[in-house]
Amino acid sequence: MKKNKHSPIDIDLQPGHAIRRLHQISVGVFLQELGDLGVTPVQYAALQVVANQPGIDQRTLARAIALDASTTGGVVDRLETRGWLERRMSPDDRRTRLLFLTAAGEQGLNDAVPGMLRAQEQILAPLTLRQREEFMRLLLILVTQNNELSRAPSDSAARTAAPAG
Repeated sequence: MKKNKHSPIDIDLQPGHAIRRLHQISVGVFLQELGDLGVTPVQYAALQVVANQPGIDQRTLARAIALDASTTGGVVDRLETRGWLERRMSPDDRRTRLLFLTAAGEQGLNDAVPGMLRAQEQILAPLTLRQREEFMRLLLILVTQNNELSRAPSDSAARTAAPAG
């Protein structure tokens, strides 16, 4: 058996591993806060973007929340089955479906926002206000500067780009 010539690597000190762990924690906290509503973080993102941009098409939604088109289609299907989203034919292109929140979707989103905000607060709770601002500034730099490396780049990353310096 060949011996490893490299020094041992502490995975806990690797950014990718730490980001994956923080994602696990983030999803866990989110589901703890919104478990009763049965809304996932991705479903929340889709609902919020549709609320912010009524009549958005599914491809644009996919780019806004950084998902591939087929995954976004599944999210939209589930929200439509639940009665929270509706698809309407575009008056400009019969092949394009535009997305709108239903009244139930608006209520669901209104019900979800307080839990989502509590989840964000809980995730950032170990940091001081100054540390939170710096963490978010650095995080946005990493996301925006590495956006094109994603399998599903986000259009919104360019809009929220933080200065690199």
